Amino acid sequence: MIYIRSNEEIEIIRKSALMVSATLAEVAKFLKPGITTLSIDAMAETFIRDNGGIPSFKGYNGFPFSLCISVNEVVVHGFPSDYILKDGDIISVDCGFYRNGYHGDSAYTFAIGDVKPEVLQLLKVTKESVYRGVAQARDNNRVGDIGFAIENFTSRENNYTVVRELVGHGVGHDLHEDPQVPNYGRRGDGKKLKSGMVIAIEPMINLGAKEVYTLTDGWTVVTTDKKPSAHFEHTTAVRKDKGEPLSTFTVIETAEKLNPELNTSYFA
Repeated sequence: MIYIRSNEEIEIIRKSALMVSATLAEVAKFLKPGITTLSIDAMAETFIRDNGGIPSFKGYNGFPFSLCISVNEVVVHGFPSDYILKDGDIISVDCGFYRNGYHGDSAYTFAIGDVKPEVLQLLKVTKESVYRGVAQARDNNRVGDIGFAIENFTSRENNYTVVRELVGHGVGHDLHEDPQVPNYGRRGDGKKLKSGMVIAIEPMINLGAKEVYTLTDGWTVVTTDKKPSAHFEHTTAVRKDKGEPLSTFTVIETAEKLNPELNTSYFA
């Protein structure tokens, strides 16, 4: 079922989405070589609960952590672990925040230290592609218009590949709602978008081949060629003329720039 949200509902979702952004900004302050990804998860869960929220992911279909933390060739749904971050890693952090009956959902990929230029360029293009998709989230467009904009920019213009097994989705009372929002598609195809819908637009873009597989934990998705993958996501309201991000990257970027361990040289 596809929901059309009232302005009041959208404002509640916005508050949850902005708390996801605030959590990711705390992650940006915390990141450095030598820490475990499990320590990031613990810090973020404390921050979420201290701010009156519930981690959306913890317990969702049995997922055991508050964050999905995906390093280098891990595309999404990575388990926080004893893995120690090192100089040159990229790390995607996906977070959900639930409060007052509604979820917010956002993801961001960070570059730690001396990351290869071709990987930094992948991050730059993937991040920009979110906004290409958001611009198409307007009344009477279709889901395929979002997917086309993302795929055209990342694949046709920049020669990366789009993961096809994983897609964006509606966001609201439930973390994942209809419609599905693929990061590929054709103009004019798919479900019609209506003002008031709230969706997560989340490109997952690979440096190498598009093929992925899932590890034996049943969650962690990895590129088959072991090349890096990037992931950015905005909770987005469908509006009359263009989509409106309800989450924000601005507070995350500000925190990144203040952390000397993070590489922000790819910022536009």
